[in-house]
Amino acid sequence: MRQFGNWLYNTFLANWTRRSLTLAGAGAVAVLLYWLVPPIGEPDSCAPGVEKHGGECIGVNGTGYAFGTPEIDEVARAIAEENEKFVGDKPHVTVALMLPLQPDLAAERVQLRSEIQGAYLAQYRANRDENTPLLRLVLANPGDAYAQQERVVDQLAEMSADKHHNLRAVTGFNLSLDATEKAIARLTRELHIPVLASRVSADELANPENSTGKDPYPGLARIIPTNRQQADALASFHGRLKDAETVLVRDERPHDIYNDSLAKAFSRDEDGPPGPKEQPFESPSITDPGDTGNDFTLIAQNICQSTARYVYFAGRPVHLRLFALKLADAHCEGKKYTIVSGSGAATLNRYMKDDDWERLRGGGKDPVITVQYAAPGHPAAWDGQLKGKSGADRKPYFTEPRAELNALRTLIRSGRAGDIGDVHLEDSRTMLVHDGVSVIAKAVLLANAQTESTVPPLKRVSDMWQRIEAVNRVRGTSGWICLTNAGNAYDKPVAVVQLNPRTERLEFVGIGWPEDKPQPAGCRVPSET
Repeated sequence: MRQFGNWLYNTFLANWTRRSLTLAGAGAVAVLLYWLVPPIGEPDSCAPGVEKHGGECIGVNGTGYAFGTPEIDEVARAIAEENEKFVGDKPHVTVALMLPLQPDLAAERVQLRSEIQGAYLAQYRANRDENTPLLRLVLANPGDAYAQQERVVDQLAEMSADKHHNLRAVTGFNLSLDATEKAIARLTRELHIPVLASRVSADELANPENSTGKDPYPGLARIIPTNRQQADALASFHGRLKDAETVLVRDERPHDIYNDSLAKAFSRDEDGPPGPKEQPFESPSITDPGDTGNDFTLIAQNICQSTARYVYFAGRPVHLRLFALKLADAHCEGKKYTIVSGSGAATLNRYMKDDDWERLRGGGKDPVITVQYAAPGHPAAWDGQLKGKSGADRKPYFTEPRAELNALRTLIRSGRAGDIGDVHLEDSRTMLVHDGVSVIAKAVLLANAQTESTVPPLKRVSDMWQRIEAVNRVRGTSGWICLTNAGNAYDKPVAVVQLNPRTERLEFVGIGWPEDKPQPAGCRVPSET
């Protein structure tokens, strides 16, 4: 009888207990794994709206996530606070700032902070103008070199249709690359989302003026002069150089629209007999010099034997710095050179090293190499133009931007906008992105006045680009902003800035006008542009 009882226990009760405990344990482990380990094939989450793809955190966020970039921690938190506490559930539209948010180089992280600061400060100011709707700002990371822009554009498309987000414009775009063009093309052509490009200067990323066909980017506006306009402004400033006085050095790396566009702009017809032939090179990437130093040594030797005194450089800041040093090292029998470049050189000083300055001075006191570039803005521009002038000589295209810049400075110094990190205006990035978001705020305000809804539809916002002129001009910190019917800034002033090895600083030199004359009265755009 005892054997029978043991058999019943071992067969039913003990086995059932073990199985129950085993199943319960397995269930607990499964639940734990479900929460701790993402399912196979699904990406890790970096933050709300942001997922890890290819080692980068890709996506859209406005809740304070800094994408692992410490330099933007403070300003990201300030954006989150503005979105949550000031905007909240009030009627609003969302503006996305689309930039690569995880750069490797320290100089690029600092300039990224400047751009985000500009967007936030414009959001802060617009939201206190007592207009409806308010602006909600979000950061959109398309990955290094915009390589993963498709994922972000998908998100932005959803946000434009979501009544909680009400996405009404995308801005940013600081690199003229093939991938940037694809993002802008899809946003405007396919999704009909308004785009305001504040930093890309390539002519290929602009709608042509007086076109009889369809615009390549319907709904695109831009506030930075194109590379061609920058070259025209520089030519006007320098008084039309002779062809024999200039030589072009250009980067032929594929897929970089900025370099190609700037090279075309500098290949303009100049007076006099033909000058030296262009000097091409090819860099490995935007931020990697590779072995270009070897090429630059040979190019410098060729330039030394030429009649050129001005070198047009169509390339990125990392390579511009190295070329300037190699040209200085060539010791061209006492000759001095001015290297002229585009707006991409605005952060060149952040790549300079301590001993670079002495090399640019040729070991003496006076510089043998001076670098000048077309800056889309500079904080010393307006005071410089107004110095010593009074009455009718104080033109409103100088006085109004100065007043706007002073208002921005006052806000920064007051601390009312919160802790957003150190703000540096000299590289123009804060000013330009600030002005871009200000144009969006103006367009939303004008669109809202024309519709019964609190939140205007997408097309109504982009339709307002062509109303930004005359009385509706935007008085930007970087100058008057009045847009043509193609969405381009008309005759926007270019600040000529130089890197002076004697003072080891950036210096404002003067103003150049793309149309070879100042903007018309009241910033009224003429019929032929």
